[in-house]
Amino acid sequence: MTPLAGHLAYALAWLSFGALHSLLARSFVKDRLRPLFGPWYRLAYNGLSVAHIAAVWAVGWFAFAGAGAFGLPGWARGLLLAVEIAGWGLMAAALAGYDLGRLGGMSQIRHHRRGVAEPEDEPLRTDRLHRFVRHPIYSAGFLILWGRIGNEFELATAIWGSLYLVIGALFEERWLLTHYGAAYADYRRRVPAFVPWKGRAI
Repeated sequence: MTPLAGHLAYALAWLSFGALHSLLARSFVKDRLRPLFGPWYRLAYNGLSVAHIAAVWAVGWFAFAGAGAFGLPGWARGLLLAVEIAGWGLMAAALAGYDLGRLGGMSQIRHHRRGVAEPEDEPLRTDRLHRFVRHPIYSAGFLILWGRIGNEFELATAIWGSLYLVIGALFEERWLLTHYGAAYADYRRRVPAFVPWKGRAI
């Protein structure tokens, strides 16, 4: 596969992931699928997302199979490793602020088995890392992606993965504005999206 064809195939794979992820997040799609999956909907959604991103990664691995390392000097590799480690640390700190059972889909199943109604959506989060950036998980994703650019495959992953995160954040913010209204509009005016250039903004 030529380099151009490899980049095109990988870009299309990322496009398919973004399109399906966006489609499944639409209210009219969720309203039709939830009766089929019941309390397993969120877990099935996450499982499909993991399988799909694994398929995207496989396309990239095949497309850039012959690409060697960039041959970066030791100081550059060390710097990139530090960026990646910082990204994983930020990811752990960001996830610690969420209800992981609810996010993963297990809380919904437990509530169903106990015959308890599923709790309403969480209130707007403006605490912890959200005082610095609106999307700390995405910020962590950027650091992880760009801390792993040792070859052409990893560079392409950083490019297309970052584009997915930016577009995904735009779609997410549309939902947040609809869901939380003026409260989120005010929060968005005060707090940066990904880079904490204001420091603690609120």
